[in-house]
Amino acid sequence: MIDVLDAFFAPGKPAYYPDSVKVLEPCRQLLDKAREADRLVVHAVERHRPGLADFEHKKIPVHCEIGDDQSPYVAGFAPVDRPNEVELPKRRYSAFYGTDLDLMLREQGVETLVIGGVKTNVCVRATVQDAFAAGYEILLVKEATNSNRPHLAEASLEDIDRYFGSVVSLEQALERL
Repeated sequence: MIDVLDAFFAPGKPAYYPDSVKVLEPCRQLLDKAREADRLVVHAVERHRPGLADFEHKKIPVHCEIGDDQSPYVAGFAPVDRPNEVELPKRRYSAFYGTDLDLMLREQGVETLVIGGVKTNVCVRATVQDAFAAGYEILLVKEATNSNRPHLAEASLEDIDRYFGSVVSLEQALERL
């Protein structure tokens, strides 16, 4: 799950966009199925440090600082207390850059990633590209991702399916879980 936080889903927050809510039900189904199958669930979420410079701020406004009103999970999407579910704080678009995600996945014997979250053309794409570079099989669930820039989301889906992984339906992803 990538960035299922109030910042993107709560009206009035700076990163909110109305279509974001369309991914919540597919993401909820993925999350429920992964939990039911006792799969490793990684919640990759923006966690910037308040008051400190951050390279992302050169391109986009300050957002998702630890403890702010943008950082809470959307209701029902917070990690639950079980060993196979972890929060992965990230300070860049990719869930791999500057984190121990690759190490954790390899230690758990994970070879295939089923990905949902926001935004397709930014954090999702960056994560997918880094996952591909690290040798993972990637299943990006089409119904479980979108963007406030639909044309860029569509271009990203096309590129991801052609060069980095597979864009699959929710039904296909649920079968793989």
